[in-house]
Parts: sequence; structure tokens; C-alpha cells
Amino acid sequence: MVRLVIALVALLAVTPVAAFDLLDVFRQAQLNDAAYAAAKAQYQASQERIPQARAGLLPNASFDAGYDWNGIDVKTSSLVTNAGQRDYASYDYGISISQPVYRRQNKLGYDQAKIQVTQAETDLELANQDLLLRTATAYFDILRARANVINIQSLKSSVTEQLEQAKRNFAVGTATITDQREAQARYDQVIAQEIGFLNELQVSTFALEVLTGVPVEGIPAGLQQPVVLSPPAPDDINAWVSQAYRTSLQALRANQNVEIAETEIRLQRAGHNPTLDAVAALTQSYQGSVFIDITQETRLGVIGLQLSIPIYQGGAISSRTREAIALHGRASRELEDTRRNVALSTRQAYLGVSTGIAEVNALRQAVASTELQVESSKLGYEVGVRTAVDVLNAETLLAAARRDLIQAVYNTILSQLRLQAAVGRLVQADLLGINEMLVVEN
Repeated sequence: MVRLVIALVALLAVTPVAAFDLLDVFRQAQLNDAAYAAAKAQYQASQERIPQARAGLLPNASFDAGYDWNGIDVKTSSLVTNAGQRDYASYDYGISISQPVYRRQNKLGYDQAKIQVTQAETDLELANQDLLLRTATAYFDILRARANVINIQSLKSSVTEQLEQAKRNFAVGTATITDQREAQARYDQVIAQEIGFLNELQVSTFALEVLTGVPVEGIPAGLQQPVVLSPPAPDDINAWVSQAYRTSLQALRANQNVEIAETEIRLQRAGHNPTLDAVAALTQSYQGSVFIDITQETRLGVIGLQLSIPIYQGGAISSRTREAIALHGRASRELEDTRRNVALSTRQAYLGVSTGIAEVNALRQAVASTELQVESSKLGYEVGVRTAVDVLNAETLLAAARRDLIQAVYNTILSQLRLQAAVGRLVQADLLGINEMLVVEN
């Protein structure tokens, strides 16, 4: 276990000179993230629905040809004088064209395809927002883990110093064994925490590699200190919820599902409607003769209208219509559920920002106060009014306050991004604003 700690500390300490920032990670993720690539492929596939549906409104032309070799064995009878085996050839070829004049189903299918393509664009925007959030989360997970490791190593240095001092004082008889054992116990706890934080750093690094598809090389740029966090604008939770109802991509997609379902009902009902097509055909045929050496060659041209009126199809149209109505009901319920969840996520993100800023300010004050407590405890220990345990407790509280402050800062920044995503306004420029707050750590 000790060798593992030493190896992980070495990995942290010997960092490459190269550094990367949030935009670097996002650009790599855009190129290599599998989920985003799948979303782009789905978007490209969805674009083909319009030409496929439009084909039902355009002319159809086909060329047909056939050739047959016929053999017949004619028996002798009173009516046939040239009996025996006879062979002859026949063939035909032609071109036919049809143009839909009235096909309500095809028109509704085309309208539905346009909505589906619009929904595919919404899905791609959702995938882009999701990639932005996942990138920021993965990046700040590394920053958080790295800061936790640095913080715990600073605490370990202080605890190690207290442990060595307790051992010296016990050896000369100026301290009890209790002080030494307390320092040893605190040191063992810090070592255990360090192992956990180093593991967290490794896992966060692996997660970023999965997102970007490339090995993580260099150190991440950290946030400038002190971090300036801006409250939501407008500073009104109800205004944000109202905005989310109008522009949320999740709500927009659910509403598009309702539109698709409504069109599907009309499309299935159109199965009862007649269809009318304009048709034209030109056919050339050749027919050999069996009994006499006379061949027949025919050319046939046809132009007209073809009307089809469905009368009864076993109840299939009515059944599919009832199915479409039920699916429309489901889409409507899902829309309402989505709107509620959008309102909830918007409120959560808004409170995450507003209360997060207050928490950050409070924790900054707590860190400052705890730093004074550490100094006072050390001074009191030197003059004999505080014990080594008091110093250890103060330093442990300081490490915890710093850890909580780091966590609060990153959570608040992510809540800002989630708030923009909740109202459908999260774009790359939001990452650029955060990226400008980053600085390469020495």
C-alpha cells in the first residue's frame, strides 16, 4: 500500500510541461466523443426522410422487358394438319409512368417527415448541450480531484511535522504518549484520505480520456483566485421557469412528438380516402406463330387516369387509427411530464447558482477564520495554553474548509451551465467565458 501511495504521488508530482484548458478538451470531445458522433450520424440519417417522403409526390417511371422461348407439341387431329413439335419466341418491353394527382397519405407523410427532420435538429442541439455539460463536468472533476490531493498533501505535511515533534517531545519527557498516539492516528487517517483522493484523480483522468478519445497529457489550467461568480440574470426564479417553458430543448422535442402523433392520426385516417393517379404507358410486343409462319408485332400506348376507392380492408385502417390516437395521448402526457421536469431542473439549477454563491462566500469566510484558528492554536501550543491535539484539530478543520470551498465553487459553475441548458441557451460561448477564468498552474 505504501508503494502504491509513493507511485501515485510521483505521477502527480512529475507532470509534463504542456497544459490544456477547457476549450482544448471540448474540441477533442467534439472530434472523438462516441455519443456525440452517434448523434451526428443519426442527424445525417434523419435528413433523408424528406426526400424519401417527397418521392411519394413525384412521378414514378419504370421500364419492363420480358423474353420467352416457347415450345409446343401439336398432336394430329381432324382440325390440325401440321402436327408435330413447334418452337417460337415472344417478347415485350415498355415504359410506364405514373404521377400522383391526389394521395392524401403521401402529402401527410411529407408533412410528417418535415417535423421529424426538425426534431432531428433539436436532438443534435441536445447532444451538443449534453457534450458541453459532460466536458465541463469531466474537466472540473479533474480540477477538484487535483485540488483535493494538493490539499490533503499539505495537511499531511503539517501532520507529519506534528507527529515528529510529538515523538521528540515524548522522548525528552515534555509530552505524553497520548499526544504521540493522537498525532499518529491523525497521520494514518490523512494517509488513507490521500489514497482515496489519488484514486479519485486517476478515475477522473480516465473519464476525461473516455470523453476525448485521447490520453490526457499535461496539467489542466485551474481557476484564477479569487473566482468571481455572477448571480443569475434576471435574478427571478419564475422568469427562468417561464423562459424554460418557451425555449427548453427537452420541452420543444416533446412538443414535436405531439405534432408527429397528430399528423400520424390524420395519415392513418387518410387510408379511407380515394387515390387518383395520372398514368401513361408505351409497350412494344412480339408474338411468334405456332401453326403458320406469321408473326404478330404490337405497339400499345396508354394515357389516362386511375382511380382507386378503398371499400373494406378488414378493419386495418380503423385499428391503425385507434393506435395512432392512443400514441397521441401518450405523447401529450409525456409533454406534460417533460414540462414539469423542465421546471424542476430549472429551479434546481437556479437555486444551485444563487445558494451556491452564498455558500462560496460563507466558506471563504470559514477558510479565513480557520486559518486564524490554526495560527492561534500554534501560538497557543508554543506558549503552553494549547495542546498538539488542538493544533491537529485546527489544521484538519482548515483542510476540510478548503475542500468544501473547492467543491462549492465548481458546483456553482456547473449549476450556471445547467441553468443555461435548462432554458435551451447553453452554447460554446458559455465555455469560452469560463475558459477565460482559467490560468495555468505552476
